[in-house]
Amino acid sequence: MTQDTSSEPAPPAKRGRGRPKAASDSDRRSSILETARRTFVELGLIGTTTDIVASRCKISKQTLYRLFPSKTDLFIAVVAAHRQMMLDLPRPTDEDAPLADVIASIFMIDIDADMERERSAFIHIIMREAHQLPDMAEILFREGPQTSQRQLAEWLAGQVERGRLQLEDPMNGARMLMDLLFSGPGPLRWKDLGERRRHMEQAIGIFVRGTQKPPHKPG
Repeated sequence: MTQDTSSEPAPPAKRGRGRPKAASDSDRRSSILETARRTFVELGLIGTTTDIVASRCKISKQTLYRLFPSKTDLFIAVVAAHRQMMLDLPRPTDEDAPLADVIASIFMIDIDADMERERSAFIHIIMREAHQLPDMAEILFREGPQTSQRQLAEWLAGQVERGRLQLEDPMNGARMLMDLLFSGPGPLRWKDLGERRRHMEQAIGIFVRGTQKPPHKPG
């Protein structure tokens, strides 16, 4: 007679060997930077400390200091991450989409209001405390707009080399393009996001028409 084993408990599951896999330094850096950015916005540059950031990240100060040796180093990294919230650079070198479409992607003209509030809040807190922490304001300018302009100029120079644009001075071209796209009443003070997008599309069109090489006419 066959023994009925349906009521016998299942054997315990085998446990994996060793400790659970720890987060990689890259993942941990990203998490720290996001937490630090939000903390700077909430508490300001003066009110934010490495103790607070480490506590909110649920990591030790030793771990934080291994990745970011000082509050200044942490701030520089946050600014660099924030820069990519402003301009989507660098770009693939072989990108062949129409220039107007690529520029629209670089300037992220489809950004929503919530994302715009996040990136604007960080700049506003620094400007508010710049008179108390001029070194931090200088870091923001150097690692933010100044580096963005240089990266944009490098992209424009690449388009000139590929024969897609005519520009005597890519750096000046980058400055003009940033002035065209970032000037005006500010993204959150347009009548609506559609109006803002139309303005940016028109500005991009003006730049592209003014810098594109004319088509070659056979002799």
